[in-house]
Amino acid sequence: MTDTSYDIAIVGGGPVGLTMAVALTRSMRGLKVALLDRRPFSIPSDQRASAIAAGVRRIFVELGVWPAMSAGAEPVRQMKITDSGTGDISRPLFLSFIGDVAPGEPFAHLVPNRLIAETLLGALGPDVEIIAPVEITGFAAGPAIARLSLADGRTIAAPLVIASDGAQSALRRMAGIEVIAHDYGQSGLVTTITHELDHEGTAYEHFRPAGPFASLPLPGRRSSLVWTESNRRAAELKTLPPAEIAAEIETAMGSSLGRVTLDEGLQAFPLKLQIARSFTAPRLALIGDAAHVVHPVAGQGLNLGLKDVAALAEVVIDAIRLGQDHGAPENLERYQQWRRFDTALMAMVTDGMVRLFSNDIAPVRALRDLGMGLVDRLPPVKDALIARAAGLDRHGPKLLRGLQI
Repeated sequence: MTDTSYDIAIVGGGPVGLTMAVALTRSMRGLKVALLDRRPFSIPSDQRASAIAAGVRRIFVELGVWPAMSAGAEPVRQMKITDSGTGDISRPLFLSFIGDVAPGEPFAHLVPNRLIAETLLGALGPDVEIIAPVEITGFAAGPAIARLSLADGRTIAAPLVIASDGAQSALRRMAGIEVIAHDYGQSGLVTTITHELDHEGTAYEHFRPAGPFASLPLPGRRSSLVWTESNRRAAELKTLPPAEIAAEIETAMGSSLGRVTLDEGLQAFPLKLQIARSFTAPRLALIGDAAHVVHPVAGQGLNLGLKDVAALAEVVIDAIRLGQDHGAPENLERYQQWRRFDTALMAMVTDGMVRLFSNDIAPVRALRDLGMGLVDRLPPVKDALIARAAGLDRHGPKLLRGLQI
């Protein structure tokens, strides 16, 4: 059977893969892109949401998709960070961030996942061909072309294949790229709640001995929760009736938002640190969770993946405009160098936070609370931290700076 040829093939149709397809085709008309996934493309049915940092929001603004997303988004106007031990009733406030990173620009927005998917799917133009559901059975990189073998007998050929197929990336495995991984022995519990009191655009991060408990504001009196527990405790919590889970949530939050009710059941996923030893292989680039997985303590997982999109899209488009081979090793190496430091830094920060805060050792608690208190009293340090978390980088990829590629 003959090849079906494209300029670029993207494997994985989550938010990162979809944004990659939109960024490439809106930056260069006529680019022929294949978007493949093992599942049918559909709108998620759950009510979960993702925190979109200010810098990453600029990607969506530049691609013209932010107006549709913003209709259902909730800006994060302030963040309050507390620390408490086992049995503590109060939740002392040690660190807070209030205000915008730029005039009229909050440092993050909470956007429902279904709205992100719906908007990005609607933004795909005629230059993107969706191939799904499909199983990829092989990957082979030649001197000028990579080929994907499909279970139905077809072969997809392109000078560059982009792997956005998640933490268990089949393409990464086929390319022989190993990972550095650490299992935290924790599970992330996620759900959406309705609460008695208005959140006033506030995100809360409660550090507890079992791990962080974050509530992120949604439109109305609703919030998205990301709740860290040991694997054993997470399994127990999932068996409880909704009223008992709501009571556990109120206790964990110190009743900061009053009485709560669950809008949906708890979902759990294992937490780990995982970084690919290389973000590239011949004719292949990894983005999103295929390249890196970090603890959700700082809410940076999706943002890191979208930063990959901004960097790789710029490298690819620049190469094509210069008449270069956009899948050549030197261009893929430029992408890897651009993303390696930022990824390693975020992995180090999130891993350090987990190790520092996921315990109930009194001397350690005293030192970390002192440290947070000092940061809270040093505005320049606070501003630098929030700029990093917001993804603001004057020397980063153009899309992150709100510029056209």
